Amino acid sequence: MVIIAGHIVVDHQQRESYLADCVTVVELARRAAGCLDFAITADLVDAGRINIFERWESQAAVEAFRGDGPSDEQGAAILAAAVAEYDVAEVRSPT
Repeated sequence: MVIIAGHIVVDHQQRESYLADCVTVVELARRAAGCLDFAITADLVDAGRINIFERWESQAAVEAFRGDGPSDEQGAAILAAAVAEYDVAEVRSPT
């Protein structure tokens, strides 16, 4: 399993339009083969922060979906990013 998690920062005045532009990406990802979860959400505390969370069955599934990454317009809006990819060897359910 692969988890991609972290956040990006955009101008707080552009956050809502950035998120609106991500709706189609989220819909496509959730329908993609190997996608277990995919969310791009507004942070509740920081007006310019957007939280990223993705969970995939495999690295191959991530790469098949990812393609070229964010559009040029979306990439230009990102002021900072702290997103990492994690390979998960074991999954436990909380008890």
